[in-house]
Amino acid sequence: MSLLMAFSIVLIILAVGDIISAKTKAFIPSVFVAALLFLFGFWTFFPGDIVAQAGFQTPVVYLSMYLLITHMGTLLSVKELAGQWRSVVIALIGIVGIISLTMTIGSAVFGFEAAVTATPPLTGGVVAAIIMNEAAAGLGLEQMAVLAIITYVMQGFIGYPLTSLMLKIEGTRLIEGYRKGEIEYKEVAEEGEEENSKKLIPPVPEQYRTTYVLLAKLGLTAWAAVAAGTFLEPYIGISPFVYCLIFGVIANAIGFVEKRPLNLSNSFGFLITVLMAFIFAGLSDATPTMLAELAGPLIGIIVFGVTGMAILSILMGKFLGYTREMSFAIALTALYGFPPNYILTEEGAKALAENEEEKKFLMSEMLPEMLVGGFTTVTIASVIIAGIFVNFL
Repeated sequence: MSLLMAFSIVLIILAVGDIISAKTKAFIPSVFVAALLFLFGFWTFFPGDIVAQAGFQTPVVYLSMYLLITHMGTLLSVKELAGQWRSVVIALIGIVGIISLTMTIGSAVFGFEAAVTATPPLTGGVVAAIIMNEAAAGLGLEQMAVLAIITYVMQGFIGYPLTSLMLKIEGTRLIEGYRKGEIEYKEVAEEGEEENSKKLIPPVPEQYRTTYVLLAKLGLTAWAAVAAGTFLEPYIGISPFVYCLIFGVIANAIGFVEKRPLNLSNSFGFLITVLMAFIFAGLSDATPTMLAELAGPLIGIIVFGVTGMAILSILMGKFLGYTREMSFAIALTALYGFPPNYILTEEGAKALAENEEEKKFLMSEMLPEMLVGGFTTVTIASVIIAGIFVNFL
């Protein structure tokens, strides 16, 4: 398969997902549609490495991830990030909910090894899945090794539609309150106004704010973030992606990087495409035979985990002043992380908003919580949990 043919097929699938999502007003999320189409393709005529053949290979994927997460940091102010402690608590209690049911009922029904292997990937992303996969394979537990990867690959099929539904309900409540004047969007009046006096570094003059300048500053910020993470790794074992988010916040706060630099440089759409294509590449491992053999423990552990997550996150959210829907949505980020948490939030906002101002309002109300929830679960907590659970095999 040629480069352009593979690229076209991958983009057609992502485009079909967008069209169906738009037609159904995000009732059927694009990521869910794309995942189904990729799964069908891998089971029929797609080569297993079609995403790599399309040009979306590891170096550009990591570059996209670093730049996108640093970009996301510019959307959050230092005050907002500090104020997201409730989202962190809800995300963490959601993980506790997962573990509480998978390691009790799930362990009793499907066996201790299956529960131990599948729980860390369910609490986060690919790193946790790889840790459990390699540990199980090293012990000769081939089915358990496969279960770790399949859990990571398949949990989105529950997470995507559930999150879409929660965000749609929450977004409807927010937009109705906004239209009635009951909820105020404080940033509307300030949007587009540079607060030069509050920035340590003055803004770049408009004529010099080119694509290259914007990307260079964003790249330098991401580079500094990853370098800081590498330097501190022996002392603080935090993913470099977390540093990218924090450095993005700081760089925007001091005026070094503009807000939404990837949008200003017209680069955001392509980088998101790279990342989403790479995520769906993981479905190539989910063969029909594999799914049939592991269907019982796979479905059971995911259902138990999501149920435990829902109960505890909703209870904690109620205590902290969040709605049931927002609390559950924050916790659900554990099932997919970034960038699906951004995509699902944007889709929900676009479906409910009648104009750009309403979309910005909805994004400002829901996106910070979803981003922080995803980083708490996928990037930090799941790796720690995998490091602990690997000792139980």
